[in-house]
Amino acid sequence: MTIVAREIPEDEDGQILDMIDRWVARELKPIVKDFDHADRYPHEVVEQMKELGLFGATIAPEYGGLGLSASTYARIVMSISQVWMSITGIINSHLMLALAIQKFGTSQQKTKWLPKLATGEVRGGLALTEPDAGTDLQGIRMTAKRDGDHYVINGSKTWITNGAEGSCLALLVKTNPDAQPRHNGMSLFIAPKQEGFSVGRKLPKLGYKAIDTAELVFENYRLPAENLIGGVEGRGFFQVAGGLELGRINVASRGVGIAEGALKLASEYAQIRKTFGKPICEHQAIQLKLGEMATRARAARLLTLDAAQAFDRGERCDMEAGMAKYFASEAALENSIEGMRIHGAYGYSKEFDIERLYRDAPLTCIGEGTNEMQRIIISKQFIKRNPAA
Repeated sequence: MTIVAREIPEDEDGQILDMIDRWVARELKPIVKDFDHADRYPHEVVEQMKELGLFGATIAPEYGGLGLSASTYARIVMSISQVWMSITGIINSHLMLALAIQKFGTSQQKTKWLPKLATGEVRGGLALTEPDAGTDLQGIRMTAKRDGDHYVINGSKTWITNGAEGSCLALLVKTNPDAQPRHNGMSLFIAPKQEGFSVGRKLPKLGYKAIDTAELVFENYRLPAENLIGGVEGRGFFQVAGGLELGRINVASRGVGIAEGALKLASEYAQIRKTFGKPICEHQAIQLKLGEMATRARAARLLTLDAAQAFDRGERCDMEAGMAKYFASEAALENSIEGMRIHGAYGYSKEFDIERLYRDAPLTCIGEGTNEMQRIIISKQFIKRNPAA
């Protein structure tokens, strides 16, 4: 099934983006430093995100969502990430759950869950990673055994965004651990918090602060069979893989935001800071850095929008999404480092925002599939699309 976003008039698209820009400047910029340094969850910000409709950003209007295109959603994530990348994870993981239900769920599952997800009444996430299975999803060990009209699930997950503060997850499990190839034995469930589902420790992190990233434990966790997404076992791997395209576009958008945010901070500082009688932006060494930073940020934005537009057209875009995620995340990393160098000693101080971007950037190179894996995907797809004559 192909999800086609509704057509949004250009003026409406612009109004949405302007609204987000104003919200970021008015509500987020003044508080981000305090929340990040304290690693404190932003409950009030979440309520504001509900009011803005962000929890239903890509959910179809018939279920109460905004029905935004991936292109518009990507621009929203870019705008927010220039100032506070972490909170985009709250909506991205949530919308990955919603996408799995909207794209692959039964009519009953869509009617029951999507309206609650659109309003943020139910806040969700995507539970894939396990202690011994990250990029290699086929290596997961969590099992779900059929017991009458229910499944009994046992196992653990880790590095789960919204795992502590959210109330429902898309849970990837093995319904047939002996299946060959392994992906044929994987299924995806809608898993609300209830008896048998417990949250372990909140994981301490270098960056990506103020958002919950948790370990989860499932012990004899019973789910009705009707919570199996699509109603048929063995389709979980492909259901997740389809959603990862949008997830990688989101991570690429975060990378763009960090790259552009670092460029903005570095440019502003370089025009104010003076050495040898003139602003440092007039020194050739700084000009070279800013020129490279501006080019990387621009290229990352264009690659990401190219992938989002392909997604909106309903095309297979794992290569485009991989290119965007790979390049934009590396641009974020490079620009944050160069931005810190332009700031000099002040860039190493927690009083300046560039140090937060520097700590947040590495996550984009790892999340939603490492950049090493992205390059392999890009290569395989490029060869497939361009066979030798």
